[in-house]
Amino acid sequence: MALKATIYKAQLQIADMDRNVYADHTVVIARHPSEADERMMIRLLAFALNVTADDHTGKLEFAKDLWDVDEAALWHKDYTDAIQHWIDVGQPDDKRLMRAAGRAERVTVLSFASSTPVWWKAIETKLTRASNLVVWQIDAAQSQALAKLAARTMQLQVTVQDGTVWMSTTTDSVEITPHRLTPRPD
Repeated sequence: MALKATIYKAQLQIADMDRNVYADHTVVIARHPSEADERMMIRLLAFALNVTADDHTGKLEFAKDLWDVDEAALWHKDYTDAIQHWIDVGQPDDKRLMRAAGRAERVTVLSFASSTPVWWKAIETKLTRASNLVVWQIDAAQSQALAKLAARTMQLQVTVQDGTVWMSTTTDSVEITPHRLTPRPD
C-alpha cells in the first residue's frame, strides 16, 4: 500500500518591502512521505519570496516534483499553461536545470544543505548557457531553524527587507539571508 501525502495548511502574512508585495495567502501543502520538515519549509519560503502581487499573469502554485520528475517544486504558469517561473529546492542535477531553463522564462533554485558549495562547484560551469537561471543558498543552520516552525496548521508572518527574510510565528522567529550563487547579469 502506497503512503499518502500529509496535508499542511499555512496562513502567510507577507510584507515584502524589496518587491512591494503585501498580501495574505492561505496555502495547502501536500507533503510527500519522504519529505522532511526542512524541505517543506524551504518550499514555503520559496512561495513567500516569489509570489506575485496579483494574479493577472497566472499564479504561483506548489507542484509535485517528488511525485513527477517533470514538475518543479513550485511554478508560476500563465493562463495558457506556459511556465513563467520554475522553482526548485535542494540540489537538482544540471540536466534537470537545463531542461527547466528551456521550458520556463525564469528558473530559481533554493539550495539549503551544508553541501551546497560542493554541489554548486560541480555543476556551475555546466549551466553557463542558462541565462534565465538564478541559484540561491540558504545557510544550513537557518534552514534547520526554519524547520522548527513547521506545524500541520501554521500562521506565519514573513517580512522581507534588504535581502533578509524574517519568518515568525507567535512564539518563534527565524532570520534567513539568502546568498546568490549565480553571478548577476551585467
